[in-house]
Amino acid sequence: MMVQRMKWVGAVVTGVAIAGGAVAQEFPSKIVRLVIPYPPGGSAEAQARIVAQGLQTEWKQNVVIDNKPGAGTTLGAAFVAKAPPDGYTVYLASTSHTITQSLYKDLPYHAVKSFAAISMIATSPFVLTVHPSVPARTVSELVALGKSKPGALTYASSGNGAGPHLSGEMFRAAMGIDVVHVPFKGTGPALIALLGDQVNYFFADVAVLPMLKAGKLRALAVTSPKRFTLLPDAPTMMEAGVPGYTTTNWSALVAPAGTPPDIIARLNTAVRAALRSPEVIERYGAQGYEATGSTPQELEQHMTAEVERYAKAIAAAGVKVD
Repeated sequence: MMVQRMKWVGAVVTGVAIAGGAVAQEFPSKIVRLVIPYPPGGSAEAQARIVAQGLQTEWKQNVVIDNKPGAGTTLGAAFVAKAPPDGYTVYLASTSHTITQSLYKDLPYHAVKSFAAISMIATSPFVLTVHPSVPARTVSELVALGKSKPGALTYASSGNGAGPHLSGEMFRAAMGIDVVHVPFKGTGPALIALLGDQVNYFFADVAVLPMLKAGKLRALAVTSPKRFTLLPDAPTMMEAGVPGYTTTNWSALVAPAGTPPDIIARLNTAVRAALRSPEVIERYGAQGYEATGSTPQELEQHMTAEVERYAKAIAAAGVKVD
């Protein structure tokens, strides 16, 4: 009797495994939804649309963009965290996703544990940018200026707790300078303030590139571990004398936790294939982003490290959100 029962259990397990494999082989058999936690029209949506079109080419299946902005990206993340873990709802996670874990109390999800990592898709640096009126052409000169005039220098951000704000706070702490943070509602208003000489510097994203090219603003350094191909003359922050300083503006795709590993594997394979497409590489490059695939394990490790990094920066700066 026991032998027969064990055979029966073995048959059931085998059948489930075969059925699961069949589902994975058929994936995707319907439209895949890519949720973006931002309003239409921004750089995040552009990144998502590029990779979505690449996936459509790979799969011969539609991928639709679903904008769910609000509450500092937490509304979109919460929606995906509760979605069925079947691979048909995926989320565009970014630097903000790992920041919000330490900014908001009582989140209905965890930035890492509530999601299944799929792949990184794009990276770019922040650019330490100054107005031409600032008498500093290097990072060390900016630091010296800040130390000579405590509380006189101002730096912009795209909002409290955003990547540019925390990049600025980590810089302030590393160099021991007394500067004033001026938050704005988005990158656009922050750049306008910098162009108008209302603030002295800004850790800007790649939206600043046309203004740098036109000579309206000046780049002192980039925050990435290596030099940025579109700004080859700008040193990294570490090269410029800020030990161990790196921050990255990144985006990635994740799915709800519990999504079967074989579905994640198929998603990862398709995403990385799309990112190798010359057209996708060119389109990302034109916007200042580098197509950057990864394994699910690499992405999970990256997000875990980012949560820890920004938790320390938020605690040290005493950052609060409204």
